[in-house]
Amino acid sequence: MKLAIATLLIGILAASPLLAAETRCGWLQNPTPGNWWLDDADGNWTIMSQGGGEGPPGMDLIPDISERDYVRTNGNYGHACACLSVETDDNESSITSILSFRQLALAKCENDGKLSPPQ
Repeated sequence: MKLAIATLLIGILAASPLLAAETRCGWLQNPTPGNWWLDDADGNWTIMSQGGGEGPPGMDLIPDISERDYVRTNGNYGHACACLSVETDDNESSITSILSFRQLALAKCENDGKLSPPQ
């Protein structure tokens, strides 16, 4: 019985894609309503686009970023520096799930030579 259960579990795990959490740090941008992305050392990661729904699971973990170190660029919209633990779709350069969020001081991203300034 135990062998049958173990074999079944191995089969299920082998058939399902393994998702691994990655920590990505960089410029978290929210330039207009419903548009969110993260620019890190590896490129631009789409979190959500206007008209594309509610965003990935875990979007609710991102608090009001304007309450901390933040740059307003368009009314109530702008950018901050942050680290997120996420799952991604590399083919689409998108974030598919947010597992945790930590906002950083702007200086952390400003002084990171691997990051381009936010647009």
